[in-house]
Amino acid sequence: MIPSVLPTYNRAPLTFVKGEGAWLTEADGRRFLDLGAGIAVNALGHAHPALVNALTEQAHALWHVSNLYNIPQQQALADKLVEHTFADTVFFTNSGTEACELAVKMARKYFHDKDQPERVEIITFDGSFHGRSSAGIAAAGSEKMTKGFGPLLPGFVHLTFGDLDGVTNAITDQTAAILIEPIQGEGGIRPVPDAELKALRQICDDSGLLLILDEVQCGVGRTGKLFAHEWAGITPDIVMVAKGIGGGFPLGAVLATENAASGMTAGTHGSTYGGNPLGCAVGCAVLDQVATPAFLESVNRKAGLLRQKLEGLVGAHPEVFDEVRGSGLMLGLKCKAPNLDVVHAGYENEVITVPAADNVIRLLPPLTLTEDDIAQAMIRLDKAATQVEAVLESA
Repeated sequence: MIPSVLPTYNRAPLTFVKGEGAWLTEADGRRFLDLGAGIAVNALGHAHPALVNALTEQAHALWHVSNLYNIPQQQALADKLVEHTFADTVFFTNSGTEACELAVKMARKYFHDKDQPERVEIITFDGSFHGRSSAGIAAAGSEKMTKGFGPLLPGFVHLTFGDLDGVTNAITDQTAAILIEPIQGEGGIRPVPDAELKALRQICDDSGLLLILDEVQCGVGRTGKLFAHEWAGITPDIVMVAKGIGGGFPLGAVLATENAASGMTAGTHGSTYGGNPLGCAVGCAVLDQVATPAFLESVNRKAGLLRQKLEGLVGAHPEVFDEVRGSGLMLGLKCKAPNLDVVHAGYENEVITVPAADNVIRLLPPLTLTEDDIAQAMIRLDKAATQVEAVLESA
């Protein structure tokens, strides 16, 4: 008999009932160090007082009215995002998947309104992840994402990650945009070098294309800048945002320049829940914390310490780990042992990590991680690695 919850997840046998900071409490009382943060969602950790206060205060006032009316909290959050980013305008969604859908629509509508309706193709890259909607899986193109879900939405051209020459050769008079994650998350924590992001920006400028960045996982302070593309000093046309922006409340957004968004007029897109008072009140509280120089500096400082410690871990367990990769507090351990074995050993040693492609485990801790938390992380990861080593030696 099928379970009452559709069985589309391979869930770990863990049930968390409380969280505080970087720590989760299991139903049996065990405390786990959370280096996953709900897959890069809980940017300020669990039960952050500023977010609890923002949500509670708004919940006592007004939850939902729909986008038929003005929403002051939505306006406030949009103003903050415009102030702190390249964007001129913002559309709020409930998820990264919905942000992808709008980004694709926005790019195609842009060229339609410029009397170039044939320009519908979007260049994407292998290893990418852009959500699980029809547009998202078509954009990623992998068999894992698309098998059984055809016919796929047309208009995506899939290239090898890192192949700049391939990008230039793939551009035709039907090309509308390039879509890329500055750091692939699900794909195994694979950063796009700053020089390549700059080159992609130049290619778009030279060819009249839009540059769409998926910062759903790498944005909102995770790399030590508010958005990862800032390290390369480029200005995108469209950016997809979610996860950390809500700090645990379902919230996403599409950020765009006035030019890129010019085709999106009244009636061209909508969302019943997107940008509701509850979500945007929390989003404002998140940005008030994250979008400050002091906070971002603390992320960079802790990221440097964590990476240094992880390099030592790799050196101490050469049969388990191969390398550290990533940026800021979006780090990956490329494994030699099966990555799921390392994740499961982590569970046994009360530390949470997240698996990814390319035999990588992701470390996506709350940005509020403390130095004491980092020390505990290394103790627990070391125990997990030692446990995996013992299994390898006995095999």
